[in-house]
Amino acid sequence: DYKKAFEWLQKAAKQGLAEAQYNLGIFYNHGRGVPQNYEKAAEWYQKAAEQGFALAQFNLGVVYDIGRGVPQDYKKAIEWYQKAAEQGDVKAQYNMGISYKNGEGVPQNYKKAVEWLQKAAEQGLADAQYNLGILYYDGRGVPQDYKKAVECFQKAAEQGLAEAQYNLGISYKNGEGVPQNYKKAVEWLQKAADQGFALAQSNLGFSYAIGQGVSRNYEKAAECFQKAAEQGLADGQYNLGISYK
Repeated sequence: DYKKAFEWLQKAAKQGLAEAQYNLGIFYNHGRGVPQNYEKAAEWYQKAAEQGFALAQFNLGVVYDIGRGVPQDYKKAIEWYQKAAEQGDVKAQYNMGISYKNGEGVPQNYKKAVEWLQKAAEQGLADAQYNLGILYYDGRGVPQDYKKAVECFQKAAEQGLAEAQYNLGISYKNGEGVPQNYKKAVEWLQKAADQGFALAQSNLGFSYAIGQGVSRNYEKAAECFQKAAEQGLADGQYNLGISYK
């Protein structure tokens, strides 16, 4: 009964209980037991956040990040993310890393991006592991290290992140950070392709077209190109055209 839940949470929130204030913000945000109201959600997150409640600090950061219930303000978003991140909130640590990587709300700083992404990656967040892998691969904020990049991609890929599965497949295909292994490349590309990742579908099609890591099969190649092409990927459209030709 969301309505009754809201009534009791409101009583506790008005007495200053941070966890109740945070949950009241959630109720307003999602319209549970009360009409949806983003401004009131932000107000209650603010009250809980000012008491040091990490989840509320993170949510308040998100609110400022996207401008929901408050004017969009990347700088304020970062301030609240940082407070939550310093308390160990994994999503806040990830958002801090991405903010420094992209230069949103803070000057772009790849070294700081690596530091925050590392913290989130160590807590097992797949998106953080993947993005940390990208920074190792590109040598941004850290010395370029394909082996470490692959380690990061592997951790995220095993959690089912399609982008990481694709990058791991390409690493095996090119022999970057791991011994070249076309069979393993196909295995990981297939996992990403099965999730609808267009680049993986196109590269998997190419593997079938030339028989690299898998028996040559033009029909399967065309199927993969078709899937990628329908998502608007130029390589997939081109290869599908060549297949028809």
